[in-house]
Amino acid sequence: MKPAVLALALCGLVSSTGISAAQEVKPLKVMLITGGCCHDYKKQTEILKKGLEERINVTVDQIHVDDGSTKPALPIYGNPDYGAGYDLIIHDECAADVKDEATVKGVLKPHVEDGIPAVALHCAMHSYRVGDINKPAKEGSADALWFEFIGIQSSRHGAQKPIEISFKNHVVTKGMKDWTTINEELYNNVKVFKTADELAKGKQEGEKDAVVVWTNTFGKNKVKVFGTTLGHNNATVEDPRYLDLVAKGALWATDKLDTAGKPKPGYGRVKK
Repeated sequence: MKPAVLALALCGLVSSTGISAAQEVKPLKVMLITGGCCHDYKKQTEILKKGLEERINVTVDQIHVDDGSTKPALPIYGNPDYGAGYDLIIHDECAADVKDEATVKGVLKPHVEDGIPAVALHCAMHSYRVGDINKPAKEGSADALWFEFIGIQSSRHGAQKPIEISFKNHVVTKGMKDWTTINEELYNNVKVFKTADELAKGKQEGEKDAVVVWTNTFGKNKVKVFGTTLGHNNATVEDPRYLDLVAKGALWATDKLDTAGKPKPGYGRVKK
């Protein structure tokens, strides 16, 4: 068995049955948003799309701009209904200087008002920073708009060094073993909101331990959000362990992960 397929099998993302239940279930429609500062998004958006579609029953539409600034010109800005028709939105943008409160509320509208679940990856945690990012934001304040939705407030990261990841027991992390990344960025925790549930902690030389994987339940619609600060470098994003983690987080957010940590019928992929 090939290593990538073995990793999938261990995490329960593929089925050994001869007939795919996924053929009988409509794929989840996923929007993947990428673009902005400091990352190889052109490559990573393709890695994520391919990796998710291979692992779980989803179709991924890419919203990407080749704009390496901290204010990327994403087409979702000014269009609060950009999520219409989607089952899940993956925020993987890096937009640290998109700070206008009305713009941020527009980005949040599909989640806050329409109840669309989300996955937030890496630099999404350092985006849409309306207020003082270094002071713990108060729930309900403008400063907390994005952080409260994600579940964690972060303001910085240290130098790129390996991160030792220690997982806690949760349906998302079942079958996953602790591992140490290549050189990566450990994002700090200014605040972990009470609605967030820690799934993994990261330890890095010279930095304070921080939550690196979590789930959050947010707002009046109890929107489910899966988040991880991991994923700066392409080699991490294409690591089968990372893709397994994001895939299971996506299933959890859309309520398609069962209590054993496996896809509900029709949402896994058949082992080749």
